[in-house]
Order: sequence, then C-alpha cells, then structure tokens
Amino acid sequence: MNPLVSVIVVNYNRGELLRQCLVSLLKQTYSFLEILVVDNGSWDNSLAVVHSFPDERIRLFPLDRNYGFAGGSNVAIREARGEFIALINNDAVANKEWMEKLVKAIRASGEEIGMWASKLLFFETNIIDKAGHLIYLDGQNRGRGTGERDAGQYQRLEETLFPDGCGAVYRKRMLEEVGEFDESFFAYGDDADLGIRGRWMGWKCLYVPDAVLYHRHSSTSGRFSLQKIYWVERNRFWLAVKNFPLPLLMMSPVFTFYRWVWNLLAALLGRGAAGNFRQQTSLWALVQTLGRAYGDGFYHLGRVFQQRRRIRKTRRIADLDFYRLLFRFRISARVLAFQDLDCPQTLLALKRGATLC
Repeated sequence: MNPLVSVIVVNYNRGELLRQCLVSLLKQTYSFLEILVVDNGSWDNSLAVVHSFPDERIRLFPLDRNYGFAGGSNVAIREARGEFIALINNDAVANKEWMEKLVKAIRASGEEIGMWASKLLFFETNIIDKAGHLIYLDGQNRGRGTGERDAGQYQRLEETLFPDGCGAVYRKRMLEEVGEFDESFFAYGDDADLGIRGRWMGWKCLYVPDAVLYHRHSSTSGRFSLQKIYWVERNRFWLAVKNFPLPLLMMSPVFTFYRWVWNLLAALLGRGAAGNFRQQTSLWALVQTLGRAYGDGFYHLGRVFQQRRRIRKTRRIADLDFYRLLFRFRISARVLAFQDLDCPQTLLALKRGATLC
C-alpha cells in the first residue's frame, strides 16, 4: 500500500520561486501526495500563484503575518493527513523522482528510522549544497560535502546526523513523540534542533542520495544578511544549551572562540562567509549583530533551560552514545570558516572547476 506523504512548503514573498517549486511537486512520479502551502503573510503575488494551480492535492494556509519557517511548518504539521511529513523550501525544485526515491527508502527502512535526508544540489549546477549534515562541537552545523562537485562520492544510502529542512522527511509518529519545531528559533537551526531532539529519543536518520533537490541558497533571507547571522548564532547557542551534555556545554565557549579565530583568519584573507561579509558590511556592524544575538540568547535562558530539563528527562540514549554521534558526524572549525556558497564569485569559480578548501 502506498503511504500518503504530506509535503509542506513554507513561503514568504517568493511567488515566482514558489511557482517553480509547485510545478516540480505536481510532476512527481509518486502521486500519493498532499501539498500544504503555508504563506507567512506575503504581500506579493504568492497567493495568486497558489490559486493558479487547480489541483485538489494543494491546500493553502494563508497566515496573518510571518511566523518564520518553524512556525509556518508547525501549522501544516498539525493539519497534515499523511503518515510521513516532507519539507521542501520554496526556493527549491525537486527532481521528478524525488519523492519516489524517498518512499522507496522509507519502505526499506526499519522502525528506528524517523528521518530521511535528501541530496541538495545548488540550483543549475552539479555542486553539492548538502549531502547530509555535520556538526561542530559548539552546535554550529553545516552540510556534508558543501561546495564539492557531485561526482558520486556521496552516492551511498547511509546514516546521517539529521536532515536539512529544505528536503527532509519525518515519520509523523516521531514528531508526535519528539515535538514540533521550536518556533522561538523562527529561522535557521530549527531543523538541527529537531533532528538532535529526535536523536536523543533514539530515532535515526537515513541519507537518500537518489532523492535530489536543486536549491537556491539563501534566496529568502538574502546573501550577506546580518539578520541571518543573528538567527544562526543565537539559535546555535540555544541548540547547545538545550541539547548538549553538561561537560560539552561548559566547553562550548572554548570551541566557539576557536571557531571565531578561524573566521577572523578567513575574513583577513577574504575567504569564506566571513571574507564575503567583510566586503559587504562593516566589522562593527558584525560585532553589534553578534552582541544582539547573544544578548537575546541569554535573556531567554530560563525558557531554554526548561526545555533542556524536559529533554534530559525523556531521553532514551546515554550521553556516551550522544558523544559518539557528535564525533562521528563532526566538522572542523577550519572547514566551517572557509566554506561558503553565498558568494556569486565562489559559485562561478566552482562551475569552472575549482573546489572549496
């Protein structure tokens, strides 16, 4: 029997990108889908775009304001009828066999698998955006293989830490047990937090290399966005406080400082995200943004520690098993600092055959 998959698309003022995303979903070779479009109070033509598709599988949820990726996703999760919940970004286009390959992997999976990850390629290239996820020891995370040319090096069906929210599938039973996205994250890191919470409950994640999406990186938040830096750094801090065992959490400032040293070097060399931000904005603006991120992060620590206590109380794996996961799927501070796909010049170089360090 073919399981019903609920595919969620959260949109905010990206009507034309949304149109391309929906076209790719309606062309899927696996047809047992419902498509839930959540619009976060757009004022462009997004609603008209959705209404232009006379397909009964599409359900629209127009919201009164922008609740972020996390809040918008949760609205649809509560309304989803499927046994499995899929997420795709509005700035992504799915290969026509995307869902068919995912369902094939789901059918072959054991009951301990609660999450499935797609392969994300940068739009109109064969350059990898993410082939599963890796994590740094202060909670910062990055896609595996980011910036590499896809030459089949990540073509094995295998376990990964958690899926990227751009192309994830979750077992609905897992979400009912673990909980939904943390809406206080708003955007960025919410998928990592959900995946890590799932891991604490003993659920595993499978990377499905044949399930391919083509992703326009940072098209909603914008390249070189100080707001994006704010969300990423604040949410990274919350993720660590919520989920990391106490010894690792106490060491987190040391790991963060080490990561910043590498980012400073990258900025001075004009490399990576730090180098690109240095060209687009002032160092003082960056310092102010980080200060605001940590100020807000500490301000809400009471709530975050309450969440931490619930996670610690209900976890099903031991701390030692969690450490093994982090070290198995770890990424270095150097790679974090020097990898960047948000720079057009970097993408052009990659298309011409260069690789990221």
